[in-house]
Amino acid sequence: MLNFNIEKLLKKRKKSKYWLCQNMNITNRNLNRIINGETSSIYFKYLEDLCKYLECDISELISIDNNKNIS
Repeated sequence: MLNFNIEKLLKKRKKSKYWLCQNMNITNRNLNRIINGETSSIYFKYLEDLCKYLECDISELISIDNNKNIS
């Protein structure tokens, strides 16, 4: 399962989810779905913007948890 480290990166940068939503032009609901793993796809544009605004690369943004069962 893919995990997004968005909240950890926001805390590291001392930024809020609200700030990120405003900069990315995304709703809080959609951002929370990404954070909570409740989405089955994500636009490359969102990945690019997340990396840009969180000042990270893709390997810092996403981690893989092999211990969770895939259903």
